[in-house]
Amino acid sequence: MSLRCRKPGEPAMPDADDTPVAKRQQRRWRTVFAAIYSARILVSLYKKVINDKQILRTLSYIAIDIHEHDSSDHHLPSLWVDQKTLTEMVREKNLENLRKLGGVKKIAVSLETDEKDGISGNEADLTHRMDVFGANRYQKPPIKSLLSFIFEAFKDTTIIILLVCAILSLGFGIKQHGVEDGWHDGGSIIFAVFLVVVISAVSNFKQNRQFEKLSNESSDIRVDVVRDGRRQFISVFEVVVGDVVCLKIGDQIPADGLFLDGHSLKVDESSMTGESDHVEINGNNNPFMLSGTKVTDGFGFMLVTSVGMNTAWGKMMSSINRDFDEETPLQARLNKLTSYIGKIGLTVAILVLAVLLIRYLTGNTKDDKGNKEYIRGKTKLDSTMNSVVNIISAAITIVVVAIPEGLPLAVTLTLAYSMKQMMADHAMVRKLSACETMGSATTICTDKTGTLTSNEMKVTEFWLGNECMKDSMSTEIAPNVHELLQQAIALNTTGTVYKPNSRSLPEISGSPTEKAILSWAVLDLGMNVDNPKQDYDLIQVAAFNSAKKRSGVLIRRKNESATHTHWKGAAEMIVAMCSQYYDRGGMVKVMDDEERTEIGKIIQNMAAKSLRCIAFAHTKIPEDNEQVLGESRLTLVGLVGLKDPCRPGVRRAVESCIDSGVNIKMITGDNVFTAKAIAIECGILQPHEDVNEAVIEGIEFRNYSPEERMEKINKVRVMARSSPFDKLLMVQCLKQKGHVVAVTGDGTNDAPALKEADIGLSMGIQGTEVAKESSDIVILDDNFTSVMTVLRWGRCVYNNIQKFIQFQLTVNVAALVINFIGAISSGEVPLTAVQLLWVNLIMDTFGALALATERPTDDLMTKPPVGRSKPLISNIMWRNLIAQALYQVAVLLTLQFRGKSVFGVDERVKNTLIFNTFVFCQVFNEFNARKLEKKNIFKGLHKNKLFLGIIGITIILQVVMVEFLKRFANTQRLNWGQWGSCIGLAALSWPIGWLVKWIPV
Repeated sequence: MSLRCRKPGEPAMPDADDTPVAKRQQRRWRTVFAAIYSARILVSLYKKVINDKQILRTLSYIAIDIHEHDSSDHHLPSLWVDQKTLTEMVREKNLENLRKLGGVKKIAVSLETDEKDGISGNEADLTHRMDVFGANRYQKPPIKSLLSFIFEAFKDTTIIILLVCAILSLGFGIKQHGVEDGWHDGGSIIFAVFLVVVISAVSNFKQNRQFEKLSNESSDIRVDVVRDGRRQFISVFEVVVGDVVCLKIGDQIPADGLFLDGHSLKVDESSMTGESDHVEINGNNNPFMLSGTKVTDGFGFMLVTSVGMNTAWGKMMSSINRDFDEETPLQARLNKLTSYIGKIGLTVAILVLAVLLIRYLTGNTKDDKGNKEYIRGKTKLDSTMNSVVNIISAAITIVVVAIPEGLPLAVTLTLAYSMKQMMADHAMVRKLSACETMGSATTICTDKTGTLTSNEMKVTEFWLGNECMKDSMSTEIAPNVHELLQQAIALNTTGTVYKPNSRSLPEISGSPTEKAILSWAVLDLGMNVDNPKQDYDLIQVAAFNSAKKRSGVLIRRKNESATHTHWKGAAEMIVAMCSQYYDRGGMVKVMDDEERTEIGKIIQNMAAKSLRCIAFAHTKIPEDNEQVLGESRLTLVGLVGLKDPCRPGVRRAVESCIDSGVNIKMITGDNVFTAKAIAIECGILQPHEDVNEAVIEGIEFRNYSPEERMEKINKVRVMARSSPFDKLLMVQCLKQKGHVVAVTGDGTNDAPALKEADIGLSMGIQGTEVAKESSDIVILDDNFTSVMTVLRWGRCVYNNIQKFIQFQLTVNVAALVINFIGAISSGEVPLTAVQLLWVNLIMDTFGALALATERPTDDLMTKPPVGRSKPLISNIMWRNLIAQALYQVAVLLTLQFRGKSVFGVDERVKNTLIFNTFVFCQVFNEFNARKLEKKNIFKGLHKNKLFLGIIGITIILQVVMVEFLKRFANTQRLNWGQWGSCIGLAALSWPIGWLVKWIPV
């Protein structure tokens, strides 16, 4: 129910003193609601019966049994709060209205949310909440239809000019030759233009849908909520009003809400307010939390009050029209290339137009009967205009063929195809440019935990002082140390333990480190996580952050005045804060230099076994002392070693990257010994090599002078004990050195490095939303093997685009030269407008589809990376391109000038032979383009069914054009010998391509 159901003047919430009355009112409202709900069901059944014209023969009466007590299976929450009131209160941060509503706890009661256990989460409850308050989805602008893409394609200037020429040609042709024969030229051009437009529009429409789908997947983040006492991850779209959301550093707040509980919680609201200062969230002065903002410090729990379009972020997002026509750097380079070639084509077209007009107007052209086409003062105006339109149409068609508009299309197709395939390979592309840039990557800076390792930690060692505890830990550890460990683990954690009953296994949630320590404490130490929480109050919390690498709590036992400080974190840092330690018997001993050295060796030995070493420290503060979290003169409680094994396949992936010329640099927060052990295990370092310059600590790298850093940056392969600033500094230095840098990261503090890198790779499982937003590609399984897969696909994209450039420019050069020389020498273009449009279709759409969908091969990983400086059109491509273009021009010019005498045919058959040979040259050259360097162009051909299908379709359509669409394509039928000659001449491009590849470049 909502506030609108109240009588005017009634309070929004019952007063604390009237709680029994409020309960009775709630029961009455539930009774009324149940009655109304039942009545509505009956009415709907009645309407259905009436509409279906059925008769209930046995229905004499209906009894409704309304129970006032709750039923856990069928109870629906009353929801006593008005959505509009909640929305405006949170959006405007109105504390006055919050007090009027009784505070956060009263609102939680009204939404029937338990502060600790959340909502029940059953299907009926969730559906009801969505019906009342809406779903957590934003209204998006409507998707562009296919017709809109067709309309946009028709806006192209060249297409418009071609259509105008076609309509004029159609009009003059019908007037001159009648409807039956006069429509052929103009109608053919109109049909060809329409075919090009439709295929282009359909292709763009499909890409738009693909990007829309990827957009939805990228926005579907996972949210940690508490339902029915359990923490669980759900889709952001499944969050409902009343949910209790768990928030930690780096999380994006999924909906508007109110602060329930937490410590040191700070939020970056710059996305909503534009202010860069971080806002502190607490229960007193500012409990309001807005969707779309990000947690920058601390942790806490939030009560969801508004979702979807009822949030400020929802209203803002709905007004943004996302642009899917993102232009990548490579597309920008290709557009420049297209513009340059287009200018050449335009120049050639103008020359052809001038030559043809001069030849026509001076009477140097003849018709099919050998008569002059134009005689001044005698030729009719209609005939003259028709000839001029045909000449203009031919010139414009040369421009159409000359402009390689298929290049941007090929980029779009190969990017879209690779994006789809990369999703299957556990990588989601957020920015198109990342696909192509990854192909040029020269260095990958990778995290250790979760990327090179499996991120499934387990405690394998526990040390008390200088003694290792092995079997039956809970009985060997002294009672006082056992109690301190329970306090340290249960109270100084962001993880949770859920155990529905004594027989079931506990469900443990949190970060991998927290889960491992909690699991060890519950299963090996017999800890009940709830006992310390009931016995102690939290006074102060210092949340873990990557700079200090530790977290701490200040606690007080209930009914006592003395306080206790507990710290947990990286072993070296915690030990440095300690002056004493507990031994096996629970006695406190002074940590002198000798003991400190011995404990340091224990930590080193654990690290050498690739264990992550975590230390616990404690101190008791008397009641008359200042109650603060002390950071010195602590007592070391114990050390735990956590094993995080390397992922299977990582070593092979690292070796493959190194073999392909890509440098791998591991950046980790662990100590030098752990980092070195993992680097050797993964293959980044070799066991017996000198690692003095290859392995450094972050502080050492930070303290280098700029000149020293630039000198040593290439030698560094492992950076231990690094901060986010060190990671950013390394990326900046590598870029200054000319490297194309890819960086992996999962934390909020990795965001600067991810943004600075040429390609940012965030982790899909452990990565925070801030990291994902700052990245270009999300690695869905957090695995370095997937990073290597992204590298392969990046190189494949770049290679496929180079293949298509070589293929298309060959066609452009050949078509321009043959038409230009033909126009100057004979006054006619050998290839007509319709024929050139057909060739254009083969090049742009079919060629792009065939060559842009080649899958990555192992050969790609044997070459050095492209880097920043290498040109898009390499010397190898120029060699192949020039050789094929020269051969095609030579063959076509021979047919142009000697074709009639060699084959003994007339002009129309000769032109058909030229057209047919030209098309088949492109078909055979498409095979050559598959391999830029390899001599065996058929390797792996059977795996690309799409390529073979497109070649087959092209050949079939060419046969139809020549044999059955004579009037449309202006062709003549060819006999078997002539077909064999066309195919034989075109097939010679294969041995020519093979021979040319022997020429070194």
